[in-house]
Amino acid sequence: MADSLVIQKRKLRPEEITSKVLLNLSVVAIVVIWTIPTFGLLISSFRTPEAINSTGWWTAVFHPFSQGFWTLGNYLRVLTEDQMGTAFANSLLVTIPATVIPITIAAFAAYGLAWMNFLGRRLLFILVVGLMVVPLQTSLLPLFRLYNDTGLAGTYLGIWLAHTGFGLPLATYLLYGYISQIPRELIEASEVDGTTPMTKFIYLVLPVSVPAIASFAIFQFLWVWNDLLVALIFLGTRVDVAVVTTRLSELVGSRGQAWYVLTAGAFLSMIMPLIVFFALQRYFVRGMMAGSVKG
Repeated sequence: MADSLVIQKRKLRPEEITSKVLLNLSVVAIVVIWTIPTFGLLISSFRTPEAINSTGWWTAVFHPFSQGFWTLGNYLRVLTEDQMGTAFANSLLVTIPATVIPITIAAFAAYGLAWMNFLGRRLLFILVVGLMVVPLQTSLLPLFRLYNDTGLAGTYLGIWLAHTGFGLPLATYLLYGYISQIPRELIEASEVDGTTPMTKFIYLVLPVSVPAIASFAIFQFLWVWNDLLVALIFLGTRVDVAVVTTRLSELVGSRGQAWYVLTAGAFLSMIMPLIVFFALQRYFVRGMMAGSVKG
């Protein structure tokens, strides 16, 4: 009873209440302003060309049951005539391996840099950090020439390797920051039990590092999915290998007047990143903050 009387919630002063209210209102305003364009894009993607050309998207919100406002024709058209369905499958075929491969390699590299002693370990870590500041645009031309000489241009293997190389430095650095903070007692206890470095990595380090791995997976997936430059250079614009961003840029040129079709294509390109982010968001902050403060 005495403890409950001692632990009482401190009353907020009027100026503190005012600042909290203003902060909450500012956050709500930012969220609303940020969401309105996406909401308008979603509404427009289901509207008929006649309705789009005659009224604004907010008209459909205030008159949701009006005849002639809604249609699925935009999505059917962009998925069939404009080959966006094929591009969606191609994007998955590019993005999933281009996310899994660098995370796998970076996890092994981060574990080795954090907990294994070998000659040149510090120099290798400095090299990894240095590669993070190199713009990827400087390597596109040499890589393109190399791909043409080796026959990797226009292939999925080529773009997987490109995204792996571009994403490895950041992945290794982030995972190193997390893995290096694992308590030494856990590592030493596993060594007493006679575990090999591989079993220690698989059964101890990987399960503990799930938040950091998921956090980088979000970054890498979103970056590869939304990438246009690398896909355009190493895959080109052929319909059979074109990804969502490449196909959408083609639609901007060919469907510039029929922008109601572009709204459907743009929203299709947003669906998968939203699914991935909301599925892994609980790991996002934990993974990014882990290892940032030592002690």
